Amino acid sequence: MKLLSKILQLLLGVTFLFSAYTKAVGPGFFEITLMDQGIAPDRDIAGYMARFFIGLEFALGVLMLFPYYVKQLMGFTFLLLGGFTVHLIYLWSIGDTENCGCFGEMISMTPEQSIIKNLIMLAVAFAVFKTAELKKIKKIIPIGFSATIIMSMWAFLPMPNHEDFPFENFTHFEPKGRVDLSAGENLVAVFNLDCEHCQEAATELGELERKHDNFPELYVLFFQEGATTVEGFESITQSSFPYDFIDVNTFFDLIGDSPPRIYYLKDGTVAEIWDTDFSTNIVNTFGL
Repeated sequence: MKLLSKILQLLLGVTFLFSAYTKAVGPGFFEITLMDQGIAPDRDIAGYMARFFIGLEFALGVLMLFPYYVKQLMGFTFLLLGGFTVHLIYLWSIGDTENCGCFGEMISMTPEQSIIKNLIMLAVAFAVFKTAELKKIKKIIPIGFSATIIMSMWAFLPMPNHEDFPFENFTHFEPKGRVDLSAGENLVAVFNLDCEHCQEAATELGELERKHDNFPELYVLFFQEGATTVEGFESITQSSFPYDFIDVNTFFDLIGDSPPRIYYLKDGTVAEIWDTDFSTNIVNTFGL
């Protein structure tokens, strides 16, 4: 029984480490999730909260690899997972089916799936709590270690400056859901639904996407002034990309002399702006 308890304890620790890692490789997505779920009121506070929780999970995971203060760790785990589970139940009750962010973008889980995952982890924590041996060291060691790990997140995951990023507010695209445009390589196309040149560009991009499995992530910002709908646009162009809508002022801020325009984003920076030769630029940039 003691061996099984230690194995379960190690598995729980590894799960926390993996959870922290999946958030750390893309903290921006976790920040957006915290805002969308109403936990954080703005991106700055979400950034601080994200780093705190990532550091806390790292610290918990590491501490669970050792035989000290196991009962206290399991008790804290109950409080942490219990609180998140209550929040997930609320999201599930209002019909939220998006990725809850428990494992970042790496493993997408709905609130319902995450509730099941948390219940399993709570059962494991309870089993470990009931069978754990009482071993202690100086309290300052685990407390100091945890504080150091949490504080170090601000060094390993510096707070980004989104003030000059023109796409900071675009964090949700249909039908994909939450998106962090400030991380990795992304393309953002700005189209007018009634614009023939935009329709030609979308047709070209749709053909290119079908030819290449490694076609980059492309998101569309649509401006609608006429009768053409997104469904109509996609039918005309035989293309389908995650999209959001923009108003007239944003539209004219983002285009050049006339639409369409595509932005190539790299880690939150506008690396290039293309108004013509979209296929050629994408092929050359991404080596398709």
